[in-house]
Amino acid sequence: MFCLDTDVLSFLISRSPPLGLLRRLADVPATDQCTTSITLGEMLYGAARRGRASLIERIDQMVRREFPVIAFDETAAENYGPLRASLESRGLPLADADLRIASICLAGDLTLVTGNLRHFSRVPGLRVENWLAG
Repeated sequence: MFCLDTDVLSFLISRSPPLGLLRRLADVPATDQCTTSITLGEMLYGAARRGRASLIERIDQMVRREFPVIAFDETAAENYGPLRASLESRGLPLADADLRIASICLAGDLTLVTGNLRHFSRVPGLRVENWLAG
């Protein structure tokens, strides 16, 4: 199962999504695609901050209706605490939202699809792929 990160979904709902991303999504069954409640929250925050009701509607149509949204649950929380402590002790902290997304992916054995490989590659055991690269 592939979990789409905020940057990937942001490109997807843009007026001109990258052709490579569209092709890759078409190659993966819809039943093998999802996102997280953290990503949904980040997207809705960005739209609200811009005051764009049309963007909120687009997120509703293209994200909420098309992708299962995986919540940050107890299992993800059990991953989050030790992961955060480990990364901080090694001097490799991640933003809280990214840590929560990574924890959800680890809990669900999901591959995270993101353009932000540099940050997420710090997370031991997290599978990451970049579908935005050329």
